Order: sequence, then structure tokens, then C-alpha cells
Amino acid sequence: MSSPLTSLNELLARHVPSDDKEREDLAKMRALATELEKPFSRSQERGHFTGSAVVVDPSGERVALVYHGKVHRWLQPGGHAEEADAGSMEATALREAREETGCRVRLHERAPSPLDVDVHTIAARKGEPEHLHLDVRFLVVAENPEALAHDPAESFGAQWVTWDEALARTAGEAPLRRMMEKARAVVRAG
Repeated sequence: MSSPLTSLNELLARHVPSDDKEREDLAKMRALATELEKPFSRSQERGHFTGSAVVVDPSGERVALVYHGKVHRWLQPGGHAEEADAGSMEATALREAREETGCRVRLHERAPSPLDVDVHTIAARKGEPEHLHLDVRFLVVAENPEALAHDPAESFGAQWVTWDEALARTAGEAPLRRMMEKARAVVRAG
């Protein structure tokens, strides 16, 4: 069995970036995966890996977005890797999607894995210095979309929206829009 770091390096090695920003972010992720002592731990002050998911309904016509409590924006479900994920970014993304939507989720069978990668800076907050989130993103399907509910500890709401609505809500954020466009292309190619 391979180590969590080997699995992460293999996952990142097979990802094909779609633009210059994603290419730079992938290179940064690959470097930090080996430089950071504990790349999956929030205790790493420089940054740490996170996993997130574009969650679609079984028809692929709707996307679940959550209204993030800390940044007050509509985003895809996602969050920090945990020890129970054993270094699997897929496990992190699936767990976060389940926790934040209340739905049973599975990886989309036709999507690249990962779908997208993004490095973004998290501003300093009380007790936490500025740091990087190294976000590995996947496309997942909610098997029971009627169960959509938000976790009040994580967000202020969760909604099913159309692709046009999802793209409109992410319009000001190029990496989010890129991820949503990739996800839409996968489900529509089906």
C-alpha cells in the first residue's frame, strides 16, 4: 500500500491543468507536497491541502452551492483534510460534500480525478496566521438530491442552482468559474 504522500503525488502528477493559473498552482502544490512536514494538517502555518467538490444532481442539471459562513459567499462544499481521510483527497472531498450538503455522494464516473486544482490565500484571523489552501477539487454526484440541507456549523445555507446561476455566482472569481465550466462540460458530454 502506498503512503498518503505518494498517493497525493500520484494524483497531482496525472492532473492536466487547463490554464496558466492552474499550471502555476499545480507546480506550487507539487512542491509544497514534499516541502511541508505535514501537508494534510491545519497545523502547517504556510499552508495545507484541502478538498472540495462540485456536487451535481443525478441528471447533471443542477449544482449544490453552500453559503460559506466565514467568507460570506456561495461556494462549492469543501474543507480541510482530516486524519480519518488517510491522505486521500478524494475521501476529503467526499466527506466534506456529505457533511455540507447532507446528501450521499459518489465520484462522477466520467470526470477527471481531480477535476481542478487551486491555491488561494486565506487571510489571517484570530489565532490563525495568513496561509495557503491547496485545494484539490472533484466532481461528485448526489445520489439523493432531495436530502440537501446545510450544516449550520459550516454554512448559512445550501441550494440547488442551475449551471447559469452557479456560473453567475462565481463570475468574479476566475478559478471558481474555471472549475464550474469544467464540471458543466463533463456532465453535458454524457
